[in-house]
Amino acid sequence: MDNVENWSGKTRSDENFPVGAIVAPRLRGHVHAFYAFARNADDIADSAELEAADKIARLDVMEAVLLGHATHGSPSATALRRSLLETSVTSQHACDLLVAFRQDATKHRCASWHELYDYCRYSAMPVGRHVLDLHGESTDTWVSSDALCSVLQVLNHLQDGKKDLLALDRCYLPNDLLARFGTGVADLLGIAETPGLRQVFTELLNECDRLNALAQGLPKLVRNRRLRLETAVIVQLSKRLAARLRVGDPVATRVKLRRTDAIFSMLASLRYLS
Repeated sequence: MDNVENWSGKTRSDENFPVGAIVAPRLRGHVHAFYAFARNADDIADSAELEAADKIARLDVMEAVLLGHATHGSPSATALRRSLLETSVTSQHACDLLVAFRQDATKHRCASWHELYDYCRYSAMPVGRHVLDLHGESTDTWVSSDALCSVLQVLNHLQDGKKDLLALDRCYLPNDLLARFGTGVADLLGIAETPGLRQVFTELLNECDRLNALAQGLPKLVRNRRLRLETAVIVQLSKRLAARLRVGDPVATRVKLRRTDAIFSMLASLRYLS
């Protein structure tokens, strides 16, 4: 196949949080190359038309091109390989993402919070680590970055739980929590959340609050001024989205950030410019 990629049409503007919007112009193209690779791999994993085996085969081609074991088949992997050679950033972060996307192709349910967090280790944490490495930041930033990236992933699962179940029969709500509160995956398909689902959401949002508290320290650890501001904004947006999900019903409608959230998050982050 000349091109295994299956782009959904989504771009950086479709994301909840800024993607390389504030980073230095000299690095922005490299951030965008990583995003394009991740976006195309995610679109393969989330395709409602492709069979699981085809998804995995396509993701394998992306990895082969990324690592230089193949010369064609994935334009975004070719571009990211070029970026990695220019910046000397490891390919491990991108390969870790593919672990999560391969899992998405075959695994449709989540057993526990521990299993969900382990999924975030591959689906979310590599994104922050790659950007930090690209900026030459210390690995001391990884703990708080991992927390931030993980909470963003979990919040997205809460936002899109109903959509993912309808489109892909995939649900990231932990089965043990669903059982504890007397609810089930099928309740996501209702017109509004049930009391049991709200208890599940509350438990997950409690975990999100814990992760946000840990992520709060990230901007202070980041040395690059622009990246420090961007991480500060994302931390604020994460906290605001978690708060909206506390009071909003993600079964009835997609709970999302508003323009005012972006404005207030930026204002609250300006102190990190100094």
